[in-house]
Amino acid sequence: MEFASSGPDVSPFDAVLLLSFGGPEKPEDVVPFLENVTRGRGIPRERLEQVGEHYFEFGGRSPINDQNRVLLAAIRDDLRANGIRLPLYWGNRNWDPYLVETLTQMRDDGITRAAVLTTSAYSSYSSCRQYREDLAEAVAAVEGAPRLDRLRQYFNHPGFVQPVVDATLAAVAELPIDVRDDAELVFVTHSIPEEMARTSGPDGDAYVRQHLSVAEEITTRVRQETGRPHRYDLVYCSRSGSPQTPWLEPDVSDHLATRVQAGARAVVLIPVGFVSDHMEVIYDLDTEALATAKELGLAAVRAATPGVDPRFVAMVRDLLLERAAVERGEVVARVAVGSMEAWRDVCAVGCCPNPRGEKPALCGQDAPA
Repeated sequence: MEFASSGPDVSPFDAVLLLSFGGPEKPEDVVPFLENVTRGRGIPRERLEQVGEHYFEFGGRSPINDQNRVLLAAIRDDLRANGIRLPLYWGNRNWDPYLVETLTQMRDDGITRAAVLTTSAYSSYSSCRQYREDLAEAVAAVEGAPRLDRLRQYFNHPGFVQPVVDATLAAVAELPIDVRDDAELVFVTHSIPEEMARTSGPDGDAYVRQHLSVAEEITTRVRQETGRPHRYDLVYCSRSGSPQTPWLEPDVSDHLATRVQAGARAVVLIPVGFVSDHMEVIYDLDTEALATAKELGLAAVRAATPGVDPRFVAMVRDLLLERAAVERGEVVARVAVGSMEAWRDVCAVGCCPNPRGEKPALCGQDAPA
């Protein structure tokens, strides 16, 4: 097992844990995976099988686990190149490698305290507190589990934002030259129930406010490069759940139809809510939304996600060193861009509440002792 050497001080941490959503890796995994994701919501198996068709169109395999393997390797290389030799671990919420199994391995390896990076950049129940609940449940199930400190939400860290800016510029350049200057920027993120959005963050509405802040910052930077005042909108994809429950709108395909009626000729789809090209990107955008654009006669290109862009990978190291210094009691300059400050390290009491009732969650002021 590798520990920190003579490089930057990462104490009190002796490991890094990548925490992600998980995804099926073969056709027979699909419905059991969806049952894990929706457990306790009473969704019929027939409905899960319908949703599973999205995965079957891609061979029954989600790309997310492969993307996490590549990300882990890139983080490991970046840390080593900068004199940090911490062991890296990976656990998922909903599929193998499960978080409990990972924490058991970490305990057996002698890990005592790990910094946790989630593959979700924004604040809401499903993108923040639910991860914290899973951490609490897993720690409770593993006797002697290491202490876990989640690194802050990074939606406005330049290591996340600048790769999206450059991906957007590259996408604009792919459009036909006669419509390029008029291209509209369509920022896409995962839809969530309106009530979940309303209660997100310590003061409410954090999910939408964070996305709008990032969209505005990216649009400003793109305009500085292109010299054109591109219109931008925030839209949503991957709505699920009961039709009676209001979710954030508009849906991306509905938005494209509306904009064509208003005279739009070209769009860039920017999956700003996602860190890599997993199922919501390759199905909802690359398959459905681009097909809708083609039917509408709308020129459309999809921008890349950060993936393993070196700046995004280096962001992980920056967040690790930042949090380590905070835990040592040092004064830290926390980097952020746009209209919002860097997000807090420890979630406030009541932040992003569980819509189905309170459950223990780690990494917050209300965490169990």
